[in-house]
Amino acid sequence: MADGGSGVAAGAGFASLRPMVAPRSVAVIGASDEPTRIGGRPVHSMIQRGFSGALWPVNPKRDRVQGLVAYPDIAALPGAPDAAIIAVPGALAEQAVDELGRRGCPAAIVFTAGYAEVDEAGRAAQEQLVSTARAHGMRLLGPNCLGLFNAPLGYFPIFTSSFDVGWPVDPIPGRGRVGIASQSGAYGTHLFGAARNRGISTPVLVTTGNEAEVTLGDVIGWMAEDDGVDIIAAYSEGVREGPHFLAALEAARRAGKPVVMMKVGRSALGAHAAQSHTASIAGDDAVTGVVLEEFGVHRARNTEEMLDVVYAATPRIYPVRNTLGVVSISGGAGVMISDAAEEQGIPMPPMPEAAQARLKALIPFSNPSNPVDCTAQVFNDMALVGAFARSMVEDGGYSSLIAFFTTVGASPALAPRLRAELNAVRADHPDRLWCLSVLAPPERVREYEADGYLVFEDPSRAVVALAAQGRFGAAFARVPRGTVPLPAVTLPQATPNEAEAKRILADAGVPAVPEATATSMEEAVEAARAIGFPVVMKLLSPDILHKSEIGGVMLNVADEEAVRANYERLMWNAAENAPKARVTGVLVARQVSGAVEVALGILRDPVFGPVAMVGLGGVFIEVLRDVALRRCPVDVAEAEAMIRSLRGFPLLDGARGRPRADVPALAWALSALSAFAVAAGERLVSVDVNPVLVLPEGQGAWAADAVIELAQGG
Repeated sequence: MADGGSGVAAGAGFASLRPMVAPRSVAVIGASDEPTRIGGRPVHSMIQRGFSGALWPVNPKRDRVQGLVAYPDIAALPGAPDAAIIAVPGALAEQAVDELGRRGCPAAIVFTAGYAEVDEAGRAAQEQLVSTARAHGMRLLGPNCLGLFNAPLGYFPIFTSSFDVGWPVDPIPGRGRVGIASQSGAYGTHLFGAARNRGISTPVLVTTGNEAEVTLGDVIGWMAEDDGVDIIAAYSEGVREGPHFLAALEAARRAGKPVVMMKVGRSALGAHAAQSHTASIAGDDAVTGVVLEEFGVHRARNTEEMLDVVYAATPRIYPVRNTLGVVSISGGAGVMISDAAEEQGIPMPPMPEAAQARLKALIPFSNPSNPVDCTAQVFNDMALVGAFARSMVEDGGYSSLIAFFTTVGASPALAPRLRAELNAVRADHPDRLWCLSVLAPPERVREYEADGYLVFEDPSRAVVALAAQGRFGAAFARVPRGTVPLPAVTLPQATPNEAEAKRILADAGVPAVPEATATSMEEAVEAARAIGFPVVMKLLSPDILHKSEIGGVMLNVADEEAVRANYERLMWNAAENAPKARVTGVLVARQVSGAVEVALGILRDPVFGPVAMVGLGGVFIEVLRDVALRRCPVDVAEAEAMIRSLRGFPLLDGARGRPRADVPALAWALSALSAFAVAAGERLVSVDVNPVLVLPEGQGAWAADAVIELAQGG
């Protein structure tokens, strides 16, 4: 699917999952009369929960299964089912997919394990399974998946034991309509159970297993387009089908549906475990984080945080410009909340001076700035609670509010009056996110929640959850990235040397320092004379990527004699330190002074394609690791935002009396490099432009070194 230079695949549709997730008829291949067996649980659950469609068990040894008419084989079914559950061993599973496809079944859910998650033979069998399904135009979930459920339909093609321990499976009065998409079956149902414990409604769960055909992106995309899902919670061990996944995140963003994702495999050990568990591509974790941030996805560090953010999303209030106001009876709690807000990047502007004066007049020993410490004095006159809360909303204008009242919120004597005062203010301002930090019994918490409040015992967790809602709002309001013009690129057959690399990049819009190639000592002298002293001299070799490490770079070459001496020294260093390298000459370049050294780069992520990088540090970039990443291509405005996000940006912005660097020129070069990376295609493995010499404002940014790495053999 082409992206037109925008970086997101066009034409991705997810409606083809509807027969699988919301069918009118279901066949169960390998149906069991025993409700606790893998082939029996789906039948039992759907009978119990009143699946309204046709349910057709297939079992050659029984006439009836759990009271339903059973069919000996797929050919005997009364029609083509919308979806089929396959709960038979490997060879029979492959036969079932073929026979279902011949009957015209559009979707299969494959419980069967022993495929790519096991070994290469299993991978080959999985590929054959998918090939068969695709030949029939069939969507296939799994194999090695736990299944799914769509509770409002009474549809439970899943063999989890989660329902055995008392969790309700019917749609219950709860907060929100949260769809769970999970590569892991066991963890997906763990999230379902944990959400129900929090009173969060989860009407839909889909687990994807090996993702041989249907991927996590497909499921997220379907939920983004489904009217029965408001919030999407996703568990991922690795991303397949990068363009489709991006299209799903964009569909959710456009629909105004928050996506909260646990993406595990951050560590090298975790990434290896993920690959062996689901046979998925882990990709680079830093790139994954950048991609999720681009689409406004909240990446949860753990289950608790995921549920906190999902819970806070259930009012469906997503402030575009989120600010936090805090009223507290504890100064210490206010400090803790302020610390958390700074870490999360949610602003806490002070109350207006006039409002502070009015609040100070009400309680002279209060601290009316923000956080507003109203002290316990308010409980002598509960109307003061309402006065402080109303002022914070109407004078302070905060979009998110935390009221810290600890155990007072549970007091039989005080809580009813507290609730009444707060409700009067909230009723006038239902568009704000209201959070209470109280310690109270579950029944009292439910009362507050019924009134429309989020309730957290730990106010620091509340800050994380509220900050996420603002990021959702900002993402929903953001204009999608536009297309970036792509240059015409013709790559050489083999990895180019430095001079060739810089010429290719210059043609794409990344200018290089004036330079010339010399294949002899006298040519080097002539080049230096034409460029002007002092010059830099560097070995030219496609086999030496880090020339300075072998003595392949000579600086401050001041005259013709120095050119001759350094030419000999470079050739000797190459022969001594890299005897097998091909040396094609010496590069003579103008030596630039008064510049800030910056590194630009491209890496090709196995999932998301080319990724642009900018960082400060020159030779120290690998040590400092002060870099910003974005998917390619990026326009000039986004490139400048990347540059300004660096911790070391003050070095470019005139720190300590330095002249301001030509940041616009650097941004143009970064944008041009990112467009080149897309246009170059999959043969481009990486680009390293380091250093880029950024001169003072108006004087440009020039590539002083460049390496282009190409895939061998096409």
